[in-house]
Amino acid sequence: MAAADIDDAAPLFGEGLGLDSIDALELVIGIEKVFGVRIQDEEVGAAAFASVNALVDFLRSKGVGDGA
Repeated sequence: MAAADIDDAAPLFGEGLGLDSIDALELVIGIEKVFGVRIQDEEVGAAAFASVNALVDFLRSKGVGDGA
């Protein structure tokens, strides 16, 4: 699947993009390494990883991409 084919509102896990728990762990580690943003707990992670849009909103709420 090409990046352009991904629906930004589609769920990342399950019926959406089909990511699994290993993918979640890799996402958490990647976000911490690349953006210096920590996922505080499972509840925050579940909300942040609900979709591509949710992840973008989470990162923006942490100051990523705002030029700060």
